[in-house]
Amino acid sequence: MRFRNAIKQTFWNQKQERLRALWRLILHTILLVIFVNVFFIVLFLVGGIFGPLIGFDLQESINGVQPLQMVESPWLGTIIIPGATVLAVFSATYLSGKWIDKRKITEFGITTSKDWWRDFIFGLALGAFLMGLIFIFGWLTGNIRVMGFFQSSWSEISFLNGFVQSLFFFVCVGFYEELLSRSYHLINLAEGLHVSFLDKKAALVLAIILSSIVFGLLHANNPHATWISTLNISLAGIFLGLGMYLTGSLAIPIGLHITWNFFQGNVFGFPVSGISSGATIIATEAVGPQWLTGGLFGPEAGVLGLAAMVLGSILTLLWVKRQGALSLSTDLAEYDITRQDIITPSN
Repeated sequence: MRFRNAIKQTFWNQKQERLRALWRLILHTILLVIFVNVFFIVLFLVGGIFGPLIGFDLQESINGVQPLQMVESPWLGTIIIPGATVLAVFSATYLSGKWIDKRKITEFGITTSKDWWRDFIFGLALGAFLMGLIFIFGWLTGNIRVMGFFQSSWSEISFLNGFVQSLFFFVCVGFYEELLSRSYHLINLAEGLHVSFLDKKAALVLAIILSSIVFGLLHANNPHATWISTLNISLAGIFLGLGMYLTGSLAIPIGLHITWNFFQGNVFGFPVSGISSGATIIATEAVGPQWLTGGLFGPEAGVLGLAAMVLGSILTLLWVKRQGALSLSTDLAEYDITRQDIITPSN
């Protein structure tokens, strides 16, 4: 009997009447892998059937393309793969939330309130502003060279088409990476780490560090990645999630992530975490030292990117402070079992 109870306690939190955090994270990951493959197949088939109607030849787009290069190909890399991934992350998080975590999707930091949209717009403006500063400073100091305008590395589609596809791609990336790393992973890690010898604040801080390290490691196999770029991307994870840590909302992180990437790659022509920009308004080349510009990986791997993160963090703190005193949203580390509005399997 004691052995059976010990096994049960390893998997099940009797007080909260749900699986413990580790198993929730594992099941969410399994669901995510399943959904990514399902949605990819569905969108791949839809693209093959209806693609010719809009000038999209799926077979031609994948001919000679290596698996690791698929994200840099038009249509497949900018529509099908990110479309499948954003659907998969949302579906896995929604279903995990309802059946495993026992919480609504809104409790993962996504709502439709006016305050949410106001913070989202701030995040969009902040990302564009910071990347603009990186370009202006690099250009004025001679570390970044302008090579032309309205250029595209995709010969098979028009500039405008490629530009719009890239926008769709980065909207998807901003949504699913933040929902995954700064919401589901962060919340479950914080709740799991909130034990007798770790209070809510300590658990949240440790969860922020761990989820950001995972975020950096997820980019470790990107083209031109180094240990420095992986470290910087981990720091970028902390920077991107600052709004979530302070407000419990993904509004600022999602908006910031979208325009940081989009302006980086498709307005100013920098590589985005080692990936080619495709179609860009300003084509640029980093001619300064790699430690400053980030080289072929992009500004995130250089001092310019780090400086922008520091400034962005300060501006985020000032934005949030206008609503009151600054403090970590430690409720992220504690599951409220008294709530009566939780969607549960029995409802």
